Amino acid sequence: MEEEVKTATQPLCDFLSFLRTRYELIRLRVPAAHSFFLFFSLSVVEGKRKTFSSSSIFSSLIDNKALLKSRNKKTSYLKFLCLMAKSKTCNAKKQSYISVPSQIINSLSSSSLQSLLVSPKKKNSNRFFFSYSSCRSPRGWLFALFLFGLVGMLRLGWNVDTLIPFSPYPCFHTQSNPHLSSASNIGKVGKKDDFLIASNNGQHPNHSHSESEFWKQPDGMGYRPCLDFSREYRRTREAILKDRRKYLLVVVSGGMNQQRNQIVDAVVIARILGAALVVPILQVNAIWGDESEFSDIFDLAHFKRVLEDDVRILSSLPSTHIMTRPVEEKRTPLHVSPQWIRARYLKRINREGVLLLRGLDSRLSKDLPPDLQKLRCKVAFQALRFAPPILELGKKLAQRMQSKGPYLALHLRMEKDVWVRTGCLPGLSKEYDEIIHNERRMHPELLTARSNMTYHERKLAGLCPLNAFEVTRLLKALGAPRSAKIYWAGGKPLGGKEALSPLIREFPHFYNKEDLALPGELEPFADKASFMAAIDYIVSEKSDVFMPSHGGNMGHAIQGQRAFSGHKKYITPNKRHMLPYFLNSSLPEAEFNRIIMELHNESLGQPELRTSKAGRDVTKYPVPECMCKNARSRSI
Repeated sequence: MEEEVKTATQPLCDFLSFLRTRYELIRLRVPAAHSFFLFFSLSVVEGKRKTFSSSSIFSSLIDNKALLKSRNKKTSYLKFLCLMAKSKTCNAKKQSYISVPSQIINSLSSSSLQSLLVSPKKKNSNRFFFSYSSCRSPRGWLFALFLFGLVGMLRLGWNVDTLIPFSPYPCFHTQSNPHLSSASNIGKVGKKDDFLIASNNGQHPNHSHSESEFWKQPDGMGYRPCLDFSREYRRTREAILKDRRKYLLVVVSGGMNQQRNQIVDAVVIARILGAALVVPILQVNAIWGDESEFSDIFDLAHFKRVLEDDVRILSSLPSTHIMTRPVEEKRTPLHVSPQWIRARYLKRINREGVLLLRGLDSRLSKDLPPDLQKLRCKVAFQALRFAPPILELGKKLAQRMQSKGPYLALHLRMEKDVWVRTGCLPGLSKEYDEIIHNERRMHPELLTARSNMTYHERKLAGLCPLNAFEVTRLLKALGAPRSAKIYWAGGKPLGGKEALSPLIREFPHFYNKEDLALPGELEPFADKASFMAAIDYIVSEKSDVFMPSHGGNMGHAIQGQRAFSGHKKYITPNKRHMLPYFLNSSLPEAEFNRIIMELHNESLGQPELRTSKAGRDVTKYPVPECMCKNARSRSI
């Protein structure tokens, strides 16, 4: 091992010895041409002895400093060469002499000897080698190139000398140096680091590793979509599709994502009752004033085609029932079972023919038989596709984000109505907090959070949306690089750009749909909140990483969609456990980051069994009813 290290480092040692030899000759005021001649001649001598080594030449030079300092250059050089012809061995007592080779004799009788015997004239005006005559001389150019190379080496690799201690005999040793092996290894590591830094655009390799970890996708554990219905479900399919006596009308309310959830449940309820489903009616939203219809937002033809073997979908009531007064149900309890629905509605719909349901949000139980759970997944993940104009624009914006590299999508819940409904404060200033307080006093019915809790109690319980500062600190702790491209979805935040400033400062590549769209692309969807929410949904679903600042229908829908698509990374902020550490200002940043990483190790989109906790929605946790590991796993 020691011999290998010695062999590997010998070229470097020889080069260093050559540089130091040249430096010593300059100190002894030996002209450039003479020094090159001496070095060449000594190399021939050493080569004849088959012991050529720059370090040995340098050693001889140091030993004969006094001789070379002699003013009589004619004899001093010749004496030095003759002394160098003396063979040196490890045994100092035994010394042998060899004759000067013929090459030296020939060279001394040539013009080179003449240049040695005739000392060059010195000009006081220019003591160095950059005179006009030397510039025209090839030797001058050669020496100039040598100097430039020397300076460049010293500038780029001055720390080379720290690897090998500076001494007159840098590589001349009779015993192995225990430090040399470690020193050479350090040098190799340093070169590797330099290469990695260069290949990562100047960023340290550790930083690059943390970046790749942030974009790393979770292990899907082999789960794939599987929507194979039971034989009993398929057996009753024909009878349900042939029925022409029962029709279900539904009115869905809320925002676009809330309407999606109700449409899913409407299809399942139609299947439970064996009724045909009339295309759901979208109620005009009191907050956004959006009057869009189902076919404006969703692809109606695709919706009918995907569900043609499960439920009969009609665009309107048939003429035989158009004048029928429907049985209207407004007070359906929360989380009802299929048995309750049949017992409550089946006789009435058989008698009247038409049943109208309103406000289906969370009315149907989350725990249904396996076939109905699969039907839920089929509606949510396959049937509810956005209308072609929305889908086309959403894909364009997603492609523009992807062209910049991997990107993170944030769903920021920082709108005025969100702060009012959650009973929380934006934390921007006293002025904005007062605006929220006044709005809440004027409209107490908007408060959906627990009214008996203070703002600080809600905050520590994890019931409040994260503000921009908290989102920024969380992303940094999770390893998001400053160069990360971020698409932020959501409505206009209270406080405008001021509310987003912490995020923009730390992550300058910060875009929303207005930033990505070309002039005129968003005009057809202006003043239509459902259209804008659909575009945000598409770009967010196609991102490499998604994180919501608060729970909600969009976050839940995208979580389920990303799981069904192969468990793409989805960060669920562990607000209840992490916020106390946000408030601890004495905690070192490194320790804070470590704690936050540990709190989110299991919250990055890994498969989670819906059955592990009661009341989980299968459209948020599709394992195990809608995804399985079997080789026959398939998506219908």
